[in-house]
Amino acid sequence: MWENYYSVATVSEALELLAEHGESARIVAGGTDILIELDRGQRQGITALIDISRVPGLNTINMADEVIHLGPLVTHNHIVADARMTQYALPLAQACWEVGAPQIRNRATIAGNLITASPANDTITPLVAMHATITLRSVRGEREIPISEFYTGLRRTVMQPDEMLTRISFPALTGETRAMFYKLGLRRAQAISVVNAATVLHMDGDTIVDAAITLGSVAPTIIRVPDAESALRGRTLTPNTIQAAAQRAAATPTPIDDVRGTAEYRTEMVRVLVARVLRTLADGNPAPAWGKQPAMLWGHHTNGSAPHLGSKHTHDVQAQIETTVNGSDYTVATGQNTTLLDFLRDHIGLTGTKEGCAEGECGSCTVFLDGAAVMACMVPAPRAHGAEVVTVEGLQQNDTLHPIQQAFIEEGAVQCGYCTPGFLMAGAKLLEEHPHPTRDQINQSISGNLCRCTGYYKIVRAFEKAAGVAEEK
Repeated sequence: MWENYYSVATVSEALELLAEHGESARIVAGGTDILIELDRGQRQGITALIDISRVPGLNTINMADEVIHLGPLVTHNHIVADARMTQYALPLAQACWEVGAPQIRNRATIAGNLITASPANDTITPLVAMHATITLRSVRGEREIPISEFYTGLRRTVMQPDEMLTRISFPALTGETRAMFYKLGLRRAQAISVVNAATVLHMDGDTIVDAAITLGSVAPTIIRVPDAESALRGRTLTPNTIQAAAQRAAATPTPIDDVRGTAEYRTEMVRVLVARVLRTLADGNPAPAWGKQPAMLWGHHTNGSAPHLGSKHTHDVQAQIETTVNGSDYTVATGQNTTLLDFLRDHIGLTGTKEGCAEGECGSCTVFLDGAAVMACMVPAPRAHGAEVVTVEGLQQNDTLHPIQQAFIEEGAVQCGYCTPGFLMAGAKLLEEHPHPTRDQINQSISGNLCRCTGYYKIVRAFEKAAGVAEEK
């Protein structure tokens, strides 16, 4: 899928490579979008990938003088896990929780979501409502751009080929502010938005001083709805005010028909979603949907951060990949331009990890990469160089099955078995993270794993039994 893969140790190295390769290079952080696009042939002319995922200091979330700054390696799970984000950037945290599943949120970055520039991307909507700015850097210098000026059209931005996004900044939602993000998808998890909406209200008591309402998946870019915002300013959140604002919001966009919904349906859902958000905000800010200790699937030894590289490493067809898989060291001369899934199966011979969809939808390829659960189909194989990988073959210790494996056998949680490795990996990481998980945490942990044979009852039962909390029959 690519000719050269560079794992860099500093931002300067990344910028120099961007300057050298120009339009033929792309930055990889999570890689959850670009790998699929390369595989499908949607990104023509890309020959070099520059992996910044192990550069130190890029995954930080800082707050100073009531301004929040996100580094380019801040993932969706980093946002959800940070209590400051729930307090001062709730719409962004809510949007992050709605993205994919734990395995994807462990890799996918906020920066990558912004750069992909799809109008259905969830985190753009709240960041526009919160007046974010984006810092771009190249060997030529640095510039800061309001997010409202960042997008020029469908999947198009003002970024130049030699630029890297190095920071996302936005004012913290302090004082009398009420804010919320809401998403409508076709299923509860792993769904692309049919419509999404973010609202930020600045209050003086019960009176709205200022308002921002943004909508996603209804236009080529994320849009604001000025008529609806003006219907709120200077007013209180009465039923009549809410109805008027929701109707004006629905009258603004001219959405398209596609496989997820008709234009007529989207227009009506804009009205419904905006009204629902405003009714919720009339009672104050909502509580996070994920609870106090959500299932991250990054265990207790890591916060989703990767070990740093000591120096830049270049992977072409001549370079070997040196990695540790299930505690054994491997040096492999092939597989440099494929995914971690194919590398494990075809180049190391560990076939327990399954390919169900090859686009991060089913979870069958779940493995642990440097301690965190990820979808192997969405990770470049060279990322395994110098890393530790665990597959389903590594769960069993000598002749003793992992408790989740044993529970699957005893509860009859296996049918065709194709999806089972992914469920086992999710379960093992959940139990490491939460030895006695709640039902909500179990459901969160397998939201990225699909089984086409069952109603999940025995699978959930096996999780509970493995944790030692299953009730006696």
